[in-house]
Amino acid sequence: MATKEINNRQAYHEYYIEDKWVAGMVLMGTEVKSIREGKVSFNDSYCMFFKDELWIRGMYIAEYSLGTANNHIAVHDRKLLLTKRELRKLETKLKDKGFTVVPLRIFFNEKSMAKIEIGLGRGKKLHDKRDSIKKKDTERELKRYLK
Repeated sequence: MATKEINNRQAYHEYYIEDKWVAGMVLMGTEVKSIREGKVSFNDSYCMFFKDELWIRGMYIAEYSLGTANNHIAVHDRKLLLTKRELRKLETKLKDKGFTVVPLRIFFNEKSMAKIEIGLGRGKKLHDKRDSIKKKDTERELKRYLK
């Protein structure tokens, strides 16, 4: 079975990613099935702390097409599972000005469990985004030329 991986390409455009963590998620069965189908959107999603727990807000997981009355709600807050030491470290870094926690990708590990990679990001300015686009274009042209 091929592993399904969904990336948040926009996060790398909007933020400098300083550090990364892999976290588990508290999901319902129909949410896992929708993730396997690749029906996830990261638009406007971010992570926040609430009562010393990390939650992801605004992540869209489409309702499962074969789900019954027990189907999940498409957009709701989902709890992320990290160790207490990781949570404390992340929370202290978040208190620095300009940092935010953004979801980077969702994947299934070797035990077929859904995991999410989150990153500690610092927002880019407009000129930084332009530099990133220029750099990406030149790398693409260089690859094309070397083929």
